Amino acid sequence: MMCAGIQDLTGYINVFKQYGMEFLHIDVMDGVFVPNYALGVDYVRRLRQMTDIPLDIHLMVDRPEDKLGWFDPQPGDMVSVHVESTAHVHRAIDRIRGTGAAPCVALNPGTHFGTIEYVLNDIAAVLVMTVDPGYAGQTLVEQTIDKIGGLRKWLNNLGYGDVEIEADGNVSFINAKRMRLAGADIFVAGSSSVFDATLELPEAIKKLREAVE
Repeated sequence: MMCAGIQDLTGYINVFKQYGMEFLHIDVMDGVFVPNYALGVDYVRRLRQMTDIPLDIHLMVDRPEDKLGWFDPQPGDMVSVHVESTAHVHRAIDRIRGTGAAPCVALNPGTHFGTIEYVLNDIAAVLVMTVDPGYAGQTLVEQTIDKIGGLRKWLNNLGYGDVEIEADGNVSFINAKRMRLAGADIFVAGSSSVFDATLELPEAIKKLREAVE
């Protein structure tokens, strides 16, 4: 949603609803964990008043377990916390689950997925950052395609095939297909696909769905 122009937010949401967008991805940044600020508490509150599309809240913030309540997660939402952002990832996951939302963990490009082995029983998805977090419009970190593939095999081998993989960063039409083939299930669409300025929004949504089917 950080790519959706605030001047026509209602128009974007109406199209997303019409074309069956499953989640609205909310990038929350605190200027500490990542070098940027984005999409705060009031934005999320007002967005909830505008639509019933579930939110996918990505907390790129320091100590997310202490700030989770600010965003009032709801049943049906997804909430991701970075394993790099807290010494108490279990506590953060437990607090997400207590809201009724689906708890997820996020990994920066350079963080190995083995760090989440002892929370696999407690999560619904793993968000794999395929760029360094903080800004839209970045170039794909190529190694993250192999990382998605390795994560998918690792989850399956450990009996966690139901844990989904979310890809976030330079999810272009070409990269989305590569991510899907590697094992990704959920795709965070930004300026390189759904918000491609050369395409109408419905056309871009259709093109992305075709890329990942």
